[in-house]
Amino acid sequence: MHVLAMAIDLHLPVCRSLKEKRAVLRPVVDGIRNRFAVAVAETDHQDLLQRAEIGVATVSSSAKVATEVVDEVERFVWSFPELDVLSMHRYWLEEDGVLGADTEDGVLGADTEES
Repeated sequence: MHVLAMAIDLHLPVCRSLKEKRAVLRPVVDGIRNRFAVAVAETDHQDLLQRAEIGVATVSSSAKVATEVVDEVERFVWSFPELDVLSMHRYWLEEDGVLGADTEDGVLGADTEES
């Protein structure tokens, strides 16, 4: 089993209220949820008007498939011109429950899959 999570930190320069922020984030979060077989939620900066963090997670029997799904989610988020992507970080969930990169068990980290 391969679990890949991604944290997407966003700047929303057009938002002047929490209502506007919800209106901008709703199509992103709902679009990710409806287009891809992933879990998605706003995970940080809920009280800030122009910042948001979206968490995305996918589970697959293949590291390659999990990576491809998260790559598609990343492209989808970049397609929204009203968002500024500040950062995107990927995390593999290891079998022992620890987030991280390479282990001796053969679970691949995000940067080592194609090596």
